[in-house]
Amino acid sequence: MLKTLHPLAKLVVCLVWVAASVLIFDARFQLATIVIVVLLLLVVERFSLALILALMLPFALFGFGFLTTSVLFRQDGGFALQMAAESVLASPAFSAGITLFLRAIACGMISALFALTTDPGAFVRSLMASWRLPPQIAYALFSAMQLVPDLAAEVQQMRLARAMKLGKAPRRIPGPIELSGLLIPLLAYAIRRAGRTAIAMEARGLEPGSPRTVMGAPKLGRRDIVMTALAAALLVLCIMSIRPA
Repeated sequence: MLKTLHPLAKLVVCLVWVAASVLIFDARFQLATIVIVVLLLLVVERFSLALILALMLPFALFGFGFLTTSVLFRQDGGFALQMAAESVLASPAFSAGITLFLRAIACGMISALFALTTDPGAFVRSLMASWRLPPQIAYALFSAMQLVPDLAAEVQQMRLARAMKLGKAPRRIPGPIELSGLLIPLLAYAIRRAGRTAIAMEARGLEPGSPRTVMGAPKLGRRDIVMTALAAALLVLCIMSIRPA
């Protein structure tokens, strides 16, 4: 369902929620944001719980740094400590730390929600059609989206070729020595692909200033407006629910 929404409408909603998560220093709001995002990914988009936990792990480690810094060193600003002192958690240092911890996870999960439910090609096309993204940048992004999977396949082929030459199976996770040996061939492959892409784009008449027609760009519909209004109403409801009586 979220995958069919207009990418730019979804981007605006996510940016507003991220801004609210940054500006509102309250653990309850951060926790509510995390719960909402997880429910959307689990119930609406049917992603697995293991994937969601794996995505949450790096943000949790990042937030754990804020938590330990706040608890052990207590170098928070006066605003953070003042807001934390009014929280339901007893210790101001721990309260500030846990709020920062949850804020890191909340911002990360909002970003993950946008990335998991947005087609990169449709996003770039909508940027070209609605926000006047220059075609030079857009076609460079399209080329990068095609190049990255090819780079991964090329790395795998190089590893298999070297393993056959050495007469042993490749390791599941390459070590630093193996990775350093792949760096130069991979760089040469990337430069060769970039040169071919530039020639192909020039052959098709890609010049600055020439008129372009964007095909297949998503159009903003009534459903996008309704979903944006619902997201805004939910945000206001969350903000109002944490206000002191």
